[in-house]
Amino acid sequence: MMERPDLKQALGRLLGAAGPEVGCEECFEQLDRYVELELDGQDADAAIPGLRAHLAGCPACREEHESLRALVGGEQAL
Repeated sequence: MMERPDLKQALGRLLGAAGPEVGCEECFEQLDRYVELELDGQDADAAIPGLRAHLAGCPACREEHESLRALVGGEQAL
């Protein structure tokens, strides 16, 4: 059988992430902890699997993440 990378890629997009899936509600619940881990230099992706993939695919949650990082990062600089 022939390899079809285009078909594999299309199926990947349809089926979603291979790892744990995080929805907007769970993302919102975990975001404070995730940002704290990031700013502390810890592996936030290992601590909360699937959140990075959700942020990559959800503009609303990504904007929330960026705002929270800026706010918390600014407070830590004081």
